[in-house]
Amino acid sequence: MSGFPIPRTESTHHRLYEFAKSAIIKIFAHPYATVCDLYCGGGVDLEKWDAAQITHYIGIDVASSGISEVKETWESLKKNYTADFFQADPCSENFETQLQEKANQADLVCCLQNLQLCFETEESARKLLHNVASLLKPGGYFFGITPDSSTIWAKYQKNVEAYHNRSGSMKPNIVPNCIRSESYMITFEVEEEKFPLFGKKYQLKFAHDISAETHCLVHFPSLIRLAREAGLEYVEIQNLTEFYDDNRTQFAGMIMNAGLNLVDPRGRLLPRSYDVLGLYTTFIFQKPDPDVAPPLTTPLLQHDGYTIDESEWQAPEWQGTLWRDDEKNAHPEQQPPPPPPPLGLGKISEQKGILGPGPADLRFSEAL
Repeated sequence: MSGFPIPRTESTHHRLYEFAKSAIIKIFAHPYATVCDLYCGGGVDLEKWDAAQITHYIGIDVASSGISEVKETWESLKKNYTADFFQADPCSENFETQLQEKANQADLVCCLQNLQLCFETEESARKLLHNVASLLKPGGYFFGITPDSSTIWAKYQKNVEAYHNRSGSMKPNIVPNCIRSESYMITFEVEEEKFPLFGKKYQLKFAHDISAETHCLVHFPSLIRLAREAGLEYVEIQNLTEFYDDNRTQFAGMIMNAGLNLVDPRGRLLPRSYDVLGLYTTFIFQKPDPDVAPPLTTPLLQHDGYTIDESEWQAPEWQGTLWRDDEKNAHPEQQPPPPPPPLGLGKISEQKGILGPGPADLRFSEAL
């Protein structure tokens, strides 16, 4: 585990985030893999990929400065894997045209930082997922980390409820737009009680950070729907606190090395660490390989071209999960078993759908 050095800074947030990236790379990366890293600017994860013994790295970033920086870092580190670097916008450009020679070459595509930026519009999210599918080999995985909109929206709704309980009917049209904790502050740009499926912006500022980051909430059912359109099947979306608990035996030593006062002596997350790590989630999709195993079964989600109101988010159960006709009508004995999960991927067979304490509409009623 010492092969994943984690920068020691004063920021709990940065230590935990670097740990999370190290952990998910350790699970998915395997020797001789070809990896495509979206939004790779800075090259902060090059050491992690080297420790995973990959054979080839494809770095893509929207900024020319980011590409220059990661290329210089790779050259200075003299890593054991070969590398290509491209300046391109995964949310707006067509990789099938621009990167034809890289089509179907990547065993893994990861987006460890900026998936949420692609949810400003439905078209940008759709373009990203089609580009991912064009890069992946059949059987390859698309994975990464993004802020957990389920957790964030639940915290926001609790603020709204508490405000109305205090103010009664005196100010019915004013909605608080800020979430505060000891470690961070989240501010929504527009005060509202509805969740647009795309373009819901907020500012996230951690303690000790100079400036705030601008993000968009990722609506997970829309992510799954658009992924299926692109030919990617849903595997798992899991809050990082549960991801850590599922893999604590393997990763407790790593997080202890990330800095002091993040976990207790038994490796359990301390409250502050739990609060920060709980703001994020993993996401995992697979490009099915019809020659190896049948595709995973993803539910067909209701059309997302509308705005969800507060009552829909607070429904006790998500009713009406739709399945493909061939899956719904097939006899159980005719359905082949699902393919096994990748090594070390927690408890996918027992996974609970889209996790986190958020609204019921962000969760499935049954494990897939």
